[in-house]
Amino acid sequence: MAKLETEVNVNSISRISAGTVIKGEIVSPYDIRIDGAFEGKVQSKGRVVVGEKAHIQGDIICGNIDLWGKVEGNVFVKDTLALKEGCTVNGNLHVKRLSVELGSTFNGNCRMITEAEFDKIAGVEAAKEQKQPAPVRAN
Repeated sequence: MAKLETEVNVNSISRISAGTVIKGEIVSPYDIRIDGAFEGKVQSKGRVVVGEKAHIQGDIICGNIDLWGKVEGNVFVKDTLALKEGCTVNGNLHVKRLSVELGSTFNGNCRMITEAEFDKIAGVEAAKEQKQPAPVRAN
């Protein structure tokens, strides 16, 4: 009997390494791993991994998230949010499923949402992106 193995293309995983500081916005259909510092909004259709030394200031919208580091902002998750031992979240959680390990810290409100509610939230965010005016270029 043949085994079905999921192949992960390392080129389809974006990574912000420890020591790196980025301000702005990330939008990706693939997985993202953040080990550095990021200020802004993170939006991924895949999994977001926030490493032990990572610090994110801003909202995260994603399919799944494993959180070991620090997040200051709201988190919107289509499926599962895993708060790992040692993590800190200061913000509101909007999730379908929540896993909390002993030793994690969460300050905010938690609301369980359906996939339809998530799709509505993600759709609103996508619409905001499309409505932004084009930058003006100087000649």
